[in-house]
Amino acid sequence: MFLVGLTGGIASGKSTVSSALKELGCPVIDADVVARQVVELHSPAYQRIVQHFGSEILLENGEIDREKLGHIIFSNPEKRRLLNSLTHPEIQKVMLKQIVGYFLRGYRYVILDVPLLFEMRRLTRFLKHTVVVYCDPATQLSRLMQRDRLTQEQAEMRIASQMPLNEKRGLASHVVDNSGSREDTHRQVLRLHAQLEDSMDFLLVRALAIATATGIGGLLLFSLKQLLS
Repeated sequence: MFLVGLTGGIASGKSTVSSALKELGCPVIDADVVARQVVELHSPAYQRIVQHFGSEILLENGEIDREKLGHIIFSNPEKRRLLNSLTHPEIQKVMLKQIVGYFLRGYRYVILDVPLLFEMRRLTRFLKHTVVVYCDPATQLSRLMQRDRLTQEQAEMRIASQMPLNEKRGLASHVVDNSGSREDTHRQVLRLHAQLEDSMDFLLVRALAIATATGIGGLLLFSLKQLLS
């Protein structure tokens, strides 16, 4: 099984592409969903966040007020780095367990939906393919203001807190341009899905894992390389 990283920028349409891939039967691990799970009430990450950010970030029921915390970290890079250091180790543990689960169930590949894929850097060396969901800056700004009911200044600050989409696009092995219509984006997702389904990368990875366990890795690696070349 090989890993495919899916990323984008805030309001670029990554969730739209992720949902389309799920509908096509692709296994997707969503880092945002995992992030919400690891900060649930009284979890280790929750306790560390409250310890560092204070009880003023909590709702009346004790849960973390994501909107209030978001305002803090988007206006303060140091606070944003602190939050990442508190949550990312827990997120990675959960994602690894899910990856192993898909591997044992025989999937060819798994898509890791990670907003800060290139910012984190550590994860990219494990990925066979990387996909960026791109849209032009004007569209991104307009969508973010409308979606989150932000002023232009607030939206620009949030966009500026992330790596520019143009830079991410240059680092990716695949790009889905979501600047146009939903139909155009869907056509691009279908092409991406076909490329991943047709890939033989999973054969090499799975065979190497089996060969390592049986002690014939070197011979099998040579044979597979000859077959796939």
